[in-house]
Amino acid sequence: MSTIRIALAQINPTVGNFNGNVDLMLDYLDRARATGADIVAFPELAIPGYPPEDLLLKPHFVRENLRALDRIIEAAGHLVVIVGFIDSDGSDIYNAAGVIADGKLIHAYHKAFLPNYGVFDEERYFQAGRSYPVFAFGNARVGVNICEDIWYPGGPTKVQTLAGDAHLIVNISASPYHANKRYDRERMLCTRAEDNAVALAYCNLFGGQDELVFDGNSLVIDEGGHIVARGRAFEEDLLIADINSERVFAERLRDPRRRREKIRQIRDESLTVIELDDISKPASERPAITVNHYESLDESAEVYRALVIGLRDYMRKNGFDKVFIGLSGGIDSALTAVIAADAIGPENVNAAFMPTRYSSAESERDAKQLAENLSIHYQVIGIDETFEQYLKMLAPPFDGLKEDVTEENIQARIRGNILMALSNKFRGLVVSTGNKSEMSVGYATLYGDMAGGFALLKDVPKTLVYDLAEYVNRRSAVIPQYIITRPPSAELKPDQTDQDTLPPYPVLDEILESYIEKDMSFEAIVELGFPPETVRWVINRVDAAEYKRRQSPPGVKITPRAFGRDRRMPITNKYHN
Repeated sequence: MSTIRIALAQINPTVGNFNGNVDLMLDYLDRARATGADIVAFPELAIPGYPPEDLLLKPHFVRENLRALDRIIEAAGHLVVIVGFIDSDGSDIYNAAGVIADGKLIHAYHKAFLPNYGVFDEERYFQAGRSYPVFAFGNARVGVNICEDIWYPGGPTKVQTLAGDAHLIVNISASPYHANKRYDRERMLCTRAEDNAVALAYCNLFGGQDELVFDGNSLVIDEGGHIVARGRAFEEDLLIADINSERVFAERLRDPRRRREKIRQIRDESLTVIELDDISKPASERPAITVNHYESLDESAEVYRALVIGLRDYMRKNGFDKVFIGLSGGIDSALTAVIAADAIGPENVNAAFMPTRYSSAESERDAKQLAENLSIHYQVIGIDETFEQYLKMLAPPFDGLKEDVTEENIQARIRGNILMALSNKFRGLVVSTGNKSEMSVGYATLYGDMAGGFALLKDVPKTLVYDLAEYVNRRSAVIPQYIITRPPSAELKPDQTDQDTLPPYPVLDEILESYIEKDMSFEAIVELGFPPETVRWVINRVDAAEYKRRQSPPGVKITPRAFGRDRRMPITNKYHN
């Protein structure tokens, strides 16, 4: 056998939906079979969905996952199927890749490197594997491993290629998205293929799961480290490619480095070679295929798609069909409305403009124009009379005190209350509109503009909000230009702008990135050229706002270090630097 046809099923499962996930996989098995594929691979933990988190602590959840695996085994037929599931040996559980052939489970590969950083917490749940199998189909050999395993140069891939002579490595993955991660991932995978002179098939998950989005972008890479096929970004896909094992063998004959290193390679108990029936088909029996190589998206396009998928899947997988948004005439709520309309259709987006005495005519004009441009539902609910009643009610206890942020927050909380009432009455999801810059420094009102079930822009810095708005208008000019060009303002007091309180957003966002994503100290950030008093103010505000962020809704992870799963800080904390 010199050619292996592999199909990578880049699917969108739902955590815990065993029947739905298996039905989806059976459909992709039929599609792969129709292409003449020899092997079809599904992503990491595709059967239970990823990440299952503390569902993994329920023995009945693990048992149901194993029953779902049986359905895949029954349907596999003559295909070799590689599928992510939870394996159990009776004493512990494993993040596993089942290898199915001849209608039975031939082997369960156990993930060796369990990530325990960032959004990952796999050591909490799984035991690590210690065996690196290679499957022999006649003259061709295939190694299987899982996600993190391939990120280590000396990991399973090296053993499987040097000691096991694998011609192809199949890596099934659930690699969460953040902006520009694809470049690092592709560079690593191409390096791994070239260094080991091995073809590599990388099957990544697609879809949204709470804060996480998985971008797909599955890959097939040749033995020289060149990408020969790329799956769609942020869509389900079936990526088909042919791997020529003789060409891999020829490449190795020309590489003396590999020969020297192989001499040093010790064959130990970690390597397992499993002989399977030759699955080769004559070329005449295979239908012709089109090898897809979808172009990569630029940063604004991929972030926008991630936000659309994150909101769409959060709603769809949790049973929501409509959203409610407070439309202020500002850029954050405008971008939120555009994304929501793309995600679930404009007919399912409900916007409310809720003016007070401080709301400008321009804000009302632009909010209405945006709603008309998007064809979303729009209504005006004035709150000034309610605000006045609050002021009268609180006049006795506030007697003699100057107005301050308290009165500003009352307006925000009235609006939040109205949105939640609309949500309750009409059974929809309130999507809050605050961005990461505001959330970082606490420039948001708890139980006010932070109210809602999903914080779409929670991990999107303000400067990126502007970039995304410009990206939207390059596609179709739906956001009124004045929303983009006007100075940002909460409009909670006369002539207010954000910069009355905050540093300019380009400065603020750079300091926030240094402190939050890079964990730089006060002194190190000042050395970058920022005024010490500005840096100290930002750091103090970030630290003080932890209790607020802990009460915020989930939102899509966009940056390398999002609040919540990524960055876990104690609320009670006297360390400030």
